[in-house]
Amino acid sequence: MFIGHNAVAFAAKRAAPRTSLGTLTAAAMFLDLIWPVFVLAGIEEFEIRAGVTAFSPFDFTYYPWSHSLAVSLVWSFVFGALYFGITKYGRGAVVVGALVFSHWILDFIVHRPDLPLYPGGPKVGLGLWNSVAATVAVEVLMFAAGLWIYARATRARDAVGRRALPALVGFLLVIYLANIIGPPPPGVMAIVVAGIAGAVVIVLWAWWIDRHRTVVER
Repeated sequence: MFIGHNAVAFAAKRAAPRTSLGTLTAAAMFLDLIWPVFVLAGIEEFEIRAGVTAFSPFDFTYYPWSHSLAVSLVWSFVFGALYFGITKYGRGAVVVGALVFSHWILDFIVHRPDLPLYPGGPKVGLGLWNSVAATVAVEVLMFAAGLWIYARATRARDAVGRRALPALVGFLLVIYLANIIGPPPPGVMAIVVAGIAGAVVIVLWAWWIDRHRTVVER
């Protein structure tokens, strides 16, 4: 899943209003933040194989340390604990920990059976990516709902707060469309570099937006 992860980050602002959208986004994307780093380090592997699913050409051959069920739970606890240690904000710690684990749940829905339950264990996945139409429908609806929740939970304090949010939304949708209609990536290294750079840009952009918006008290 792609923009679906951003959707839950947007929506989580209502549950943890004191937590920056940048942190919420980093938590929701965390497994995909560490995955390209592990690939670059030679710890995990993937291939580009057109047609492996109708939606995505990525064949995730080995990624138990970023995307197995058991290790995802560990990452969730670590992220939440570190956040609590820094901020002492209990609700935020629970929410960001849950967001880290939500990544595995959403990937379980869309991936073919390539997500290990634990390193070396059986692999699972419901395979929504086998249908482009169903994948797009689910993600776009999720994204719209999450954005709507965030927009109602906050209001712009200035021009940056008004303009940076739709700019990020447009950026994410353009990338999503390019992934759908564009050719397969030129190689593994291109995906690794683009994945790291893109994730950093999105997280910093989300943090910048949130600094220029105020939580609406309800």
